[in-house]
Amino acid sequence: MSVTAEAASRVEAAIGGERQVTRTATAEERHGAPAATDGERYVVRTATAEDLGGARAVMLDTVYGDLRSGYVPRWHGDIIDLQGSYLDPGRCTLLVAECAGEVVATGAVRDRGPGAPPNPPWVADRFPSGTTAQLCRIYVRPEHRRHGLARRMVRELCAFTEAAGGYRAVYLHTDPSVPGAEPFWRSLAREVCDERELPGGGQGIVHFEVQLPPPLSIR
Repeated sequence: MSVTAEAASRVEAAIGGERQVTRTATAEERHGAPAATDGERYVVRTATAEDLGGARAVMLDTVYGDLRSGYVPRWHGDIIDLQGSYLDPGRCTLLVAECAGEVVATGAVRDRGPGAPPNPPWVADRFPSGTTAQLCRIYVRPEHRRHGLARRMVRELCAFTEAAGGYRAVYLHTDPSVPGAEPFWRSLAREVCDERELPGGGQGIVHFEVQLPPPLSIR
């Protein structure tokens, strides 16, 4: 069973049994069209209701594949309710990257800071809800990585936070056990707390802040 199928079976009741639609190759793909540049292959845009199934599949595959945690309601409830979590609130957003009609990457902003527990109290105090834009669900399918999609997502999400107004900080956390995650974020953001250095190792995650306005490395 594929990761997507396993994930879907576990949350089918919660999402109403959404099904993935297998895309048929176009004539250009079957017979060989001129190679497109990355800028032409990928379109990064705000998600619509029609994108939610594809976005959810990317997220669940990442949760089961890269993060290896499986679906945990207290951590991943937003994945089930993407509409209510990101599309409906005015100061939140969900972006998707589309390639040949398929959602291959996601990225989101939520207007909520890290809570304590499980996060260190001083981290929660530094990034209060309401004035903190939290970057989250920045996931790219493995076969579409190393094309700059994650960096494009961060750039567009930071532009959203600036335009939304009222945000004083951009926060995120990452799991350093995911290959490439820690060096990627260290290239764009400033470390706030590495929980691996806390007594007992904490949650093993690293907390970061992205400066506003964003640094040139993101722009």
